[in-house]
Amino acid sequence: MTAPPPGCPAHAQSVPLSGPRFQTDPVALYREMRRTHGPVVPVVLPGDVPAWLVVGYRELHQITSDPQLFSRDSELWNQWPHIPADWPLLPMIGRKQPSILYTVGERHSRRARLISDALEAVDPFELRRYAEEFADGLVDTFCTRGETDIISRYAMLLPVRVLARIYGIPDAQGPDLVAALNDMIDGRERAVAGQQHLIRTFSALIAERQAAPAHDVASRMLAAGAGPDGFGPEEILQDLMVMMAAGHQPTADWIGNTLRLMLTDDRFTASLSGGRHSVAEAMNEVLWEDTPTQNVAGRWAARDIRLGGRAIAAGDLLLLGLAAANGDPQVRTDASVLTGGNNAFLSFGHGEHRCPFPAQETAEVIARTAVEVLLDRLPDIDLAVPAESLTRRPSPWLRGLTALPVTFTPTPALGGSA
Repeated sequence: MTAPPPGCPAHAQSVPLSGPRFQTDPVALYREMRRTHGPVVPVVLPGDVPAWLVVGYRELHQITSDPQLFSRDSELWNQWPHIPADWPLLPMIGRKQPSILYTVGERHSRRARLISDALEAVDPFELRRYAEEFADGLVDTFCTRGETDIISRYAMLLPVRVLARIYGIPDAQGPDLVAALNDMIDGRERAVAGQQHLIRTFSALIAERQAAPAHDVASRMLAAGAGPDGFGPEEILQDLMVMMAAGHQPTADWIGNTLRLMLTDDRFTASLSGGRHSVAEAMNEVLWEDTPTQNVAGRWAARDIRLGGRAIAAGDLLLLGLAAANGDPQVRTDASVLTGGNNAFLSFGHGEHRCPFPAQETAEVIARTAVEVLLDRLPDIDLAVPAESLTRRPSPWLRGLTALPVTFTPTPALGGSA
């Protein structure tokens, strides 16, 4: 790969956006970044590709509030001449992708409404019933054994199956979708292959629903997008892929991180078996302290600008450091104190490109149902290893556990669907 030109962020004491500290101690890492570089940090992506990581709450709020100056149009990126076709982050930072992620202006607003309307039409009681059905079915696969890994046997398998059901994808395709999504989001050697699997899956779904519409999200989006000024099948396909990726993995990590908090944090362990009242509080704390979506790509500067004391050039890529901004001492002066339900975190983004509210509600229903079902079925669940031995997946984008081994008193299966 051709090296970036001198004077860009890669030559300004840049921090590699990789390495074990993103998994082992991101709070301290972001604190050091903020202390050394301020609220806007020069970073290097794989292949010596320069970017800026925004770790200040105010600066992140400014970026997401001004879509004209900080655009979602990836065509603006000044590094495209240095990006090879097999760059592992292309699925996350795509060029000329016809998805909602890179649509701007009035067309983006109409597209966001289309997605919101399709999700809002999902019956909330049906959604919870699906989540309970799959959660009980998964618990049935390990409840008689007295031990399991919550991540691989439960959290990583649940959201995609619920989403596949409401989108219109056959239940049997859920496990392969999990593997493909993991490969794509982790941004490693199988990222492009994972993306191709999703394209094939949703292409087949679009073709089926064009021929025979059904009562599902894909059919509603196709119907609403029809027309000369609407959104064609390719655009609907891309948006369904975005919705699946954004809906599955962060929700799976939200489940795992919430259960880790409840099993290891003294503020929650005492009330773990005391009922469901602590689940919502624990889920909210995770969004502040251990948010699944750690960093997001991104925004592109529409012109030269100064931000957080930095000279940002037109076309520079700015990565949204959601986890770092949530820990900004300007908004969290004492991170040891519970937030008490404060929802000012940036875990779902902010501004016109934030996660649509119906999508956020869908994730909350799936995650909360997953935690509640598990605690109802296995009330004496306990961590099987020392808390300090738990490890995180090697991704700078999402923060989730590689495993969460637990023990519990064996219980009979209910006979649900897995």
